[in-house]
Amino acid sequence: MKTRTVTRTLILVALMLTRGVTGVYAQSDRPTIVRAKMTFSGNGAPSPINLNQPGTGTVEENVAGNGTLGAFTFRNVSATENTPSPSSACSGLFFRRVAGAGVLRFQDGSLLNVSLTHGGDCIDLVQMVGNCTLTFQINGGTGRFQDASGVLTLTETARPVLADAFNNPVFFTETGKLTGTVSGIAEAGEGRDERP
Repeated sequence: MKTRTVTRTLILVALMLTRGVTGVYAQSDRPTIVRAKMTFSGNGAPSPINLNQPGTGTVEENVAGNGTLGAFTFRNVSATENTPSPSSACSGLFFRRVAGAGVLRFQDGSLLNVSLTHGGDCIDLVQMVGNCTLTFQINGGTGRFQDASGVLTLTETARPVLADAFNNPVFFTETGKLTGTVSGIAEAGEGRDERP
């Protein structure tokens, strides 16, 4: 009788351990999907980088912030049309952004690479403020973002700080947010090198 009880107990323990281990492996195979919500502030200005897009100038934004993915910095370079385009969503002047990319750097050293898919700047000449909406495709990165994919939307408000000799604004404060869905993020402890 005792042998039978011990045997049943051992079999039960073995089954529990097997199911527990299987559950752990099943969970680690699932892609991690995060609904990203991040806020930032920083500056923007014309950039010396030439993206070779006809009829455009290059702008650069350098911001820092925090959110669901952790503390980060974001550098974005994009080509903006020199001539306004019609837009039903903008009551001011709308300048399309036609090409660009950016890199988000997180506190753990992981990088998240993004490329511009579309967007632009709506300039209110009465209030002297620019409202920008850009959509970025995520293209992997390093560390925990090596296999990342998804889409991020940037919305920001830009206000002029400095103008050139012709009174054209050339340096701006920028505040805003990045939202979207990021999938394929590596879990901490999966053996990936977290350094850039």
